[in-house]
Amino acid sequence: MNPVKNFSSFSFPKNISTLSMGKVGILLGSLAFGQWLLSDVAHIPGGGMGILGITAGLWWFLKSEKVTFNAPTTIQGWISRCYEVLEQFELLEDKNDSLINRRARVNSLEEILDRSDSQRISFASTKDVELPPQQEVTEALSISEPLDISYQSVLPTRDHSWCLPETLVMQDALIYVLPLPLRAADMLWLEKIPENQPAWLMVASDESSCADQLKDLQAQLPQRWSSRVLRWDGSPADMSLVLNPVRRLLAQSKTNMDATKQRLLARLHSSWQSDLETLRRDKFKNIQNRSQWIVAGAVFTSPIPSADLLSVAVVNGLMIKEMSNIWSCKMSPELLNTVARKLASAAVAQGVVEWSGQAILGFAKLHGGSWLAAGSMQALSAAYLTRVVGSSMADWMAINNGVSELDLELLDQQASRLVAAAAKKERVDWIGFLSQGKSWIEDQVKEANLNKKILEA
Repeated sequence: MNPVKNFSSFSFPKNISTLSMGKVGILLGSLAFGQWLLSDVAHIPGGGMGILGITAGLWWFLKSEKVTFNAPTTIQGWISRCYEVLEQFELLEDKNDSLINRRARVNSLEEILDRSDSQRISFASTKDVELPPQQEVTEALSISEPLDISYQSVLPTRDHSWCLPETLVMQDALIYVLPLPLRAADMLWLEKIPENQPAWLMVASDESSCADQLKDLQAQLPQRWSSRVLRWDGSPADMSLVLNPVRRLLAQSKTNMDATKQRLLARLHSSWQSDLETLRRDKFKNIQNRSQWIVAGAVFTSPIPSADLLSVAVVNGLMIKEMSNIWSCKMSPELLNTVARKLASAAVAQGVVEWSGQAILGFAKLHGGSWLAAGSMQALSAAYLTRVVGSSMADWMAINNGVSELDLELLDQQASRLVAAAAKKERVDWIGFLSQGKSWIEDQVKEANLNKKILEA
């Protein structure tokens, strides 16, 4: 196999550096206004009003634009992507485990690539459903290219996993024979047939006696199957006519087999991505903890507390850069930045900043003067925002770092759900977060006092 090319390193998103002067002005104005309200009007050093100013600027600052992502469209492209994943396993796994597991993974990859020159088509059904005579099918599908036809009437009507057998997934084409009336078990199996696998439904029916059943069947089937029902009247003469659409597909053998290889490679890649998640989450946890306290430090020491948004944006950018390495993302920096900004916007819209600020306020008041309470509240609130955005970004990468073309319109719908799930997950360990925050604040105070003594000396 050809070695996988190394992609260029992550750079800070260009679109932040090219923000219009109007946006920058609105951002800085909202921050200054929030600080003015905080200090001069409300006489509250660094409370919820300051965070409200941050929110107003953040909402405008995080407006995003469209970015597209190109998934592999060739077999070689998917092979390269699979080898990138193998390299990622080597980076994350222990050396001994990586050597053993790599051989098994390479064998799975080669099994797909070394498929025979014969196309494979299978007739499948649940138990006790009669399949059409194999001799009639063979004659009806007579083509010049090699063709392997298999019969698998082995699908159970009750199953715990409802996982389609691997032998059916590997087929170049699949014909599922349905009984009439349609059963719930068959509907569940139809949902498991891959969307990108060529497949048809066959029903044996006498039009005079089963017209109503056929009408009911069409009404119950998902849109995918509406034009893919093969109605066979049971006669040998009708079989050739019924299987015409299938025969046309099989006549394009190379195109069909290449499409199958791409589908199977994409599926293998997706399963490997799933296997990587445990390893990735462990690595991400360390980055998340480090990043949130870097943000907290920048906010805590900022001479203008409300201006800490810029520190949050920069540190989150660095965190996302490390995350992109962990998840082996081929996506452009612009796309990652767009996704992160959409998730951050959703976090602000859902009140993550306000909620954390209010929850921290009571905690912060237990630690001395008002300057410490205000600084603590802003620092921990910024750290929590970083934590939630990072967690939702990790969830998004886990979902979308698979085989399908990324859809930013879908992301608009997913963002709120991802942020809500991340916030809920992080709140489970809220006491632990505050405990870490207390230790961090005490360290900051000790460091500040030490520096003061050094200067006085």
